Amino acid sequence: MQLALFSISYGGLWGQAALDLPQFICKAKSLGYTSVMLAGKRPHLSPLDFGPREIEALQSVLAETGVKCPIVAAYTDFGAAGAAEVPIQEMQIAYVESLCRVGQSLGANIVRIFTSYESAEQNHQALWRKTVTAIREVCERAAEFGLTVAIQNHHDIGLHTSALLELVHDIHHGNCRLGFDAWSPALRGEDLYEAAKLAAPHAVITTNADYIRLPRYRYRPELVNYEPAGPDLVRAVPFGTGFIDYPSFFRGLRDGGFNGVAVYEMCSPIRSGGASQNLDNYAAAYLNWMTQWKLAQ
Repeated sequence: MQLALFSISYGGLWGQAALDLPQFICKAKSLGYTSVMLAGKRPHLSPLDFGPREIEALQSVLAETGVKCPIVAAYTDFGAAGAAEVPIQEMQIAYVESLCRVGQSLGANIVRIFTSYESAEQNHQALWRKTVTAIREVCERAAEFGLTVAIQNHHDIGLHTSALLELVHDIHHGNCRLGFDAWSPALRGEDLYEAAKLAAPHAVITTNADYIRLPRYRYRPELVNYEPAGPDLVRAVPFGTGFIDYPSFFRGLRDGGFNGVAVYEMCSPIRSGGASQNLDNYAAAYLNWMTQWKLAQ
């Protein structure tokens, strides 16, 4: 698999050390990565900030380092509600199209998107149809720039693997593929090997991180006891040391025919804090793990 580092890892959004994109690309190179996925929002690859001059400067950094940018990452929620007169869907589609334009100039061939979060105010079937319609148009517009759309399995609509494949079936567009990750199915108790094998023929990227689960309880003094306080707290740890069965996950991807890009991300608080050296250690540990398991290209 081609390995890449996600720029959001050094975006500073969870209190970690922050780098701008030229610094990040140089950092990825120094750690041994040959590819990067760039976050399509501030403080990184926002289409608002990257005109011809900024794109040319970034092209130069990629050329000088020899690092490739196969993926740009859009942040979408096609179920987002707002005032009826505000064209939220059109804004998001235009945003993804703008990001595809920037991505094309950087050599990207994939744009990552999300589906929709559910809300009590929206009818599920209507939200499903709304999401399908939006993603189908995104696929058409991305194709004009030579980019494939990869739906990442993180948002509520199409979350379970079988539901995700049904969503792709309804979108019914040759430019619609998957960005299939282990994090969500592992938390929800899906069989990782079977889920990965099922999704693999449709997947072009997988974004990886590892976590531990920390059970939460609330004290009940009248009972002199504790009660469960809801879902576990999940915290990122060095790759290969968490609860996610990545050997089974990657075996399922391989057995299903996946031959895409595997991306490492740090998109939450991580154990031992967000200092630059700790981030570097995590990013390097992923490369080492993938190499030891003979998954690195």
